Amino acid sequence: MEELKFLEEQQVASELIKRVEEFRSQYEVVPETAGRIVKPSIPFYGKDILEMAIAGLLKGENLLLTGPKATGKNILAENLAYIFNRPAYNVSFHVNTNSGDLIGTDTFVDNEVKLRKGTIYQCAEYGGFGILDEINMAKNDAVSVLHATLDYRRSIDVPGYDKIDLHPAARFIGTMNYGYAGTKELNEALVSRFLVIDMPAQTEESLEFIFRRMFPNIKENARTQFIGVFLDLQLKATNSEISTKPLDLRGLLAAMKIVETGLSPRKAVTMGVVNKTFDIFEKEIVEDIVKTRIPADWTRDDVYER
Repeated sequence: MEELKFLEEQQVASELIKRVEEFRSQYEVVPETAGRIVKPSIPFYGKDILEMAIAGLLKGENLLLTGPKATGKNILAENLAYIFNRPAYNVSFHVNTNSGDLIGTDTFVDNEVKLRKGTIYQCAEYGGFGILDEINMAKNDAVSVLHATLDYRRSIDVPGYDKIDLHPAARFIGTMNYGYAGTKELNEALVSRFLVIDMPAQTEESLEFIFRRMFPNIKENARTQFIGVFLDLQLKATNSEISTKPLDLRGLLAAMKIVETGLSPRKAVTMGVVNKTFDIFEKEIVEDIVKTRIPADWTRDDVYER
């Protein structure tokens, strides 16, 4: 199966791949949700993490992906929804997210009150994969909905309406970063409803996989230097010499895309990485890292094969 080929490339256990294929065959996709099944722009690399996540989801468990920035939490969540061929429903939690956003709110249609279904309601109804982004920013009102949704009962009581039972294919994947403004400790009851995967930092091997898949015509030296920029920044951030603001894999990959249009690599990386920090001293450190890796006179032809 083409969608699962990258799992075979990473030598994910064949028994798990077989069970994923059975899952995909067992649960059909409702036509109106087919547009929510989207191929991720970046494949996830990491055999052990993929095996743990797939095994948990096959058994009906929900996942909580934890770890610092740029470890691929959202990328993994998107890849898992695609691997299982399920519509993805994204909820980005913030201080104003409430139960109405998740379950739904009353609205007036054709002279009668009807429920405008929220994201969690639709995910439960259609057997989607709910991606709960920054779940540790959820306030108590929203957490109460998650408690009911994620536990063994797999049902949601909608006030004033009927109880909805979760579709057997429905799963929820939470993500959380440590120490972001507005975050808090997750309570024990909520954490107990997840299997937790602590995401490892990017390695040269994982970045090689991503860069080769996304930029097959990149020159070897250029690929080495762009990967080096990210690893140098990651080391500085780990040692608390810089913040995680410029440690932005999406930004680096976006910079590489715009180099293909003809923009100078140095300018592209400045837009994608250097300018992500607004502290003048930190920016100087990041600029020095970029200067040692990306020569100022590089052009598109130094990065990509014609």
